[in-house]
Amino acid sequence: MNELSRRSFLKVSATALGGLLLDVNFGGRAAAFADRGQGPWVFVRIDPGQPIVIGARTAEIGQGVKTSLPMLIAEELDVAWEQVRVEQLPYGLIAADNELGLDGKYGAQGAGGSTSIPDSFIELRQVGAKLRRVLMDAAAERWQIPRENLLTDRGRVLHPDGRTLPYADLAARAMELPLAKEDVPLKASSEFRVIGKATRVADCEEIVTGKTAFGIDARLDNALVALIARCPYFEGDIESLDDSAALAVPGVRKVIRIPAPDPVKGLINHLAAGVAVVADDTWAAKKGRDALKIAWSPGPWSKDSSAALEQKALQALDNTGDSARRDGDFAAARSSASRVLEADYHMPFLAHCTMEPQNALLDLREDRALLIASMQSPGGASRMINSMTGIDRLKIDIRMPRSGGGFGRRLENDFVAEAVHVAKALKAPVRLIWTREDDMQNDWYRPSGVHRLSATLDAQNALTGWSHRAAASDRRFRLPERADSPSWLGCLDPDAFPAGCVDNFAAEFIPLEFGLPRGWWRGPLPSFTAFAIQSFIDEVAVASAQDPLAFRLKLLGQSREMPYSEHGGPTIHTGRLANVLTRAATEIGYGEKPLPQGHGIGLAMHFVFGGYAAHAMQVSVENGRPVVHRCVCALDVGQVVNPLGVEAQIMGATIDGLSTALNLQITVKDGRVEQDNFSNYPLLRMAEAPDVEVHILRTDFAPSGAGEMGIPTVAPALANAIYAATGKRIRRLPIADQLKA
Repeated sequence: MNELSRRSFLKVSATALGGLLLDVNFGGRAAAFADRGQGPWVFVRIDPGQPIVIGARTAEIGQGVKTSLPMLIAEELDVAWEQVRVEQLPYGLIAADNELGLDGKYGAQGAGGSTSIPDSFIELRQVGAKLRRVLMDAAAERWQIPRENLLTDRGRVLHPDGRTLPYADLAARAMELPLAKEDVPLKASSEFRVIGKATRVADCEEIVTGKTAFGIDARLDNALVALIARCPYFEGDIESLDDSAALAVPGVRKVIRIPAPDPVKGLINHLAAGVAVVADDTWAAKKGRDALKIAWSPGPWSKDSSAALEQKALQALDNTGDSARRDGDFAAARSSASRVLEADYHMPFLAHCTMEPQNALLDLREDRALLIASMQSPGGASRMINSMTGIDRLKIDIRMPRSGGGFGRRLENDFVAEAVHVAKALKAPVRLIWTREDDMQNDWYRPSGVHRLSATLDAQNALTGWSHRAAASDRRFRLPERADSPSWLGCLDPDAFPAGCVDNFAAEFIPLEFGLPRGWWRGPLPSFTAFAIQSFIDEVAVASAQDPLAFRLKLLGQSREMPYSEHGGPTIHTGRLANVLTRAATEIGYGEKPLPQGHGIGLAMHFVFGGYAAHAMQVSVENGRPVVHRCVCALDVGQVVNPLGVEAQIMGATIDGLSTALNLQITVKDGRVEQDNFSNYPLLRMAEAPDVEVHILRTDFAPSGAGEMGIPTVAPALANAIYAATGKRIRRLPIADQLKA
């Protein structure tokens, strides 16, 4: 059966693979994306009578880079945005004279850590600026006047006498002229006409009309479909297999065993032992998988449970941990304090739950490969295919359709490794499909653990000491490449506020073993620590009879930069933190007038990957559920490329944060994940989602990303608002059922 997608604009054409290849129409035109190494022309195509085509290099997972990165090029190229059409670039490698013998044809193409904008802000503007200059060189040559006498505007070169030449008339000659080897001057921000302007996503119409093709929509006519039954036990294996009933299902072609990960080497390629059923179409593959009779060997973690892990964390916190930071003498501050406050905050495992489950379309040949998949790390996929097959990386063709969400899940390429295993055994192209249940129960989950925070106060209720101790599932577990990382990786932020703002400060971490694989989950470190920090700040303020806003601002003190060693550093700016907090409080009317009975306002702020965010929420509790009446977010991400995109990111992150704080957790019992779909991992319903008011502070600081900015401060702002409304302190996530009478 030949499966066709309604999103059938994914065109295919014959290639040297002997199969069919996704055609993104990059070649065959006079000024096409030329294969000229890493030169700027690989990003831009200029044809007579056509829009100027700008290539988007980074994986698009919903963060808007397919729009914002081409905007950087368009600005310095001096073309109006309405003159531009955007096309997604494939993953590109070229041979290079370096240690690897390889370099990125287009530069960085992965998506993670909110790095795309800061890493590209100057680089891609230089692409546009150098192309603009060489187009002016071509015009200067034609008119026989110095380039310095020329100007550009909206895709044209302007002669002093009023004559103009469109870029399309100059492109062919410009491609023959040398490009500037050194950086060329860039526009001042006051000259921007594209950067900083609210811009719809480049493929907005295709998305809302259902025409956009995601990775799961990709097809090769001769590809078979594979679904995998995976061992439900961590590090378990196949004890016995009877595949006779599966092979009897019409359309099923083959059953293939997937080996268990090496318990010594750890998680290098894929997550679990499994059995792949390969069939003509998805339905036959699913029916065949359902017919498998498998006895699973439980493995060493079959006694694991999330409840036991929590008790283990609480016991561990009675012991000394690995010191991550020590300022002054917290022990002395504690012994001399007039008052000591202490609280534990509990964080659950979380799944990524992307709307598009994992998938990969793979065609392996003897000396080359084609991969089409939704991903965040195409470089990692390239390296993985190379290590598993020996195929030269220059002959591994990787295409990156828009992804239906990433949130850190697609930084891992275990699904690609599974496709390699199947394709090698099948010796034919394969389309690997995951179901929602597959995705929920085979994730790289956010760690789980307990934060224990302590604060010391003197006789005047001044904060004299702060201790943050955490015991959590070790983020490095089963990951050999993380062996040299500090034990608190992804679980403790030793430089987060109020570090540097309290004379006596201590941070310790105790790693806990647990069989569940762990990975990066949206805003990984801040989203794991901010709930505890910003909730306890509120506790200390209330206990010391201080206003929570004034207490934070007093601690932040004079505007200054302090060292910050984690992602987003090397410094954190207290003034920028204070500004977003003050703006959020002002916009929600904090302290301005009495609130309705049973309402409360909560605040939270945090430094996130180079940017600054604060949430303020007005909340009541009705029938045991929080009701968010107003939700304000203020943020400072430096120079803003696309305000509309930033606003959308913050709205989405806030809703995601509310959904997570209210409802979501992954629990483990007898070594198995209990949740398997939205019925027991319930996302926020539309009726519960508030309007999110976004206020972007316009500053001249270097840009940071925004994709993860809005999520860490949601949970603590919500919990602090619940306390203000009800007097009940929330110290455990998710909040669901904690407020019922």
